[in-house]
Amino acid sequence: MSGTTAIVTGAGSGIGRAAALALLGAGWKVGLIGRRRDALEKTAADSGAGTGAMVLPADVTDAKAVAAAFGAVKSAWGRLDALFNNAGVSGPPVPFEDLTPEQWRSVVDVNLTGMFLCAQAAFRIMKEQTPHGGRIINNGSISATAPRPNSAPYTATKHAITGLTKSLSLDGRKYDIACGQIDIGNAATEMTQKMAQGVPQADGSLRPEPRMDVGLVGAAVLQMASLPLEANVQFMTIMATKMPLVGRG
Repeated sequence: MSGTTAIVTGAGSGIGRAAALALLGAGWKVGLIGRRRDALEKTAADSGAGTGAMVLPADVTDAKAVAAAFGAVKSAWGRLDALFNNAGVSGPPVPFEDLTPEQWRSVVDVNLTGMFLCAQAAFRIMKEQTPHGGRIINNGSISATAPRPNSAPYTATKHAITGLTKSLSLDGRKYDIACGQIDIGNAATEMTQKMAQGVPQADGSLRPEPRMDVGLVGAAVLQMASLPLEANVQFMTIMATKMPLVGRG
């Protein structure tokens, strides 16, 4: 896959970093988008990819910043073959009745509007390039189908991403733009460290949950991105085998 170009959002840590490292390790050129330049530079340095990694500090909620970052990739490498639309925030774990409009908007702005802006920027490039086409992979999360307690903003945005994925899959067909979604459960990142101590369950109890190596998620994203455009993984669920998702409780 040498010479293939991608953008990963939220590439400075966690799942985004793992996906970026997997793509760079397979010979892709990758634009690294995130708010913290130092974290992006560490991802680039750790990859050993040299000029194959482009550091692009940007806030995905800022339309002008998103356009500039995507434009930089197009100017440098001539095309964009894949976007891993990953950047997101979890929001405060407070009871639904105590959520403030500001807390709601802060999650929606990143998880939904930010993903829309990045998908649109990628779509525009992929539509116009020669040959046209490309792939958009949205990070949906397990919460795209099953909520956790006190997670209304996060769960609502992730359900919405499923709708965005389906819409992009349909609207992109005539331009050979494929869109799929990866739903991730309990990858071992800073965001999920609390799961080892115990997190609220649907039955009101507090229990620890198993996690999986985040590098496995990076490998899954690489697998989806590496398919020819005649094929698409529409939805993939990758999760810690023993997490309490399947079943009652």
